[in-house]
Amino acid sequence: MNCIIVDDEYPSIQELSYFINHFSSIKILGEFVDSLKALEFVQNNPINIIFLDISMPKFDGLAFSRVINTLKVKPLLVFITAYSEYAIEAFEVAAFDYILKPYSEARITDTLQRLESCTPTKRTNSKLTIKNNCKLCVLNTDDIYYCEAHEHEVYVYTKSDHYKISSSISDFYKKLPQDNFFRCHRSYIVNLDKITEIIPWFNNTYILKLQDLNSEIPVSRQNILFFKQLMGI
Repeated sequence: MNCIIVDDEYPSIQELSYFINHFSSIKILGEFVDSLKALEFVQNNPINIIFLDISMPKFDGLAFSRVINTLKVKPLLVFITAYSEYAIEAFEVAAFDYILKPYSEARITDTLQRLESCTPTKRTNSKLTIKNNCKLCVLNTDDIYYCEAHEHEVYVYTKSDHYKISSSISDFYKKLPQDNFFRCHRSYIVNLDKITEIIPWFNNTYILKLQDLNSEIPVSRQNILFFKQLMGI
């Protein structure tokens, strides 16, 4: 189970991050002070939970939530705000919870426990049926090492084979288990369980080495923060 935090006040992000990290198993994939950048991230990555402030410049939390509700797979929305007057509007967009600042430890931990009880932690024995040339192939997602975008196709690599799929990499990413796979670059998805080496590269980026393969997978600068959080770096 994963989440992002969207709040234009960094101390508020730090406080919430502390509670999530110490009182739940929820993974924080991103922390955003810019709601437009957060929206772009959600539209390109599978997210389970969004912790969201309401009063933000450029694009407020309620407008943000209305766009989120147009997605095929909708994350759970938890509003954390200093303004009580928006509660009715928040629940009209199907908010999971509405927490007023300043909140107590008991209040936030109760919400975290309820989130964990209603959201699956991981899909097990996951299989994926893909059309490869004229055949339908059934893959265990655990066998996928990485995926690479090639124009209008996605190449899916396993230990001993690869498959060409007519799809955008964004659409294919949404079909993969959320806890195992990470879109580390606009053209690459990597299975986090297959990484054996993380090599520092130029401009503070990384190159990833995977078990059994000689391939080198890049991590783009814009995804470095999220990758470090996932890998505990």
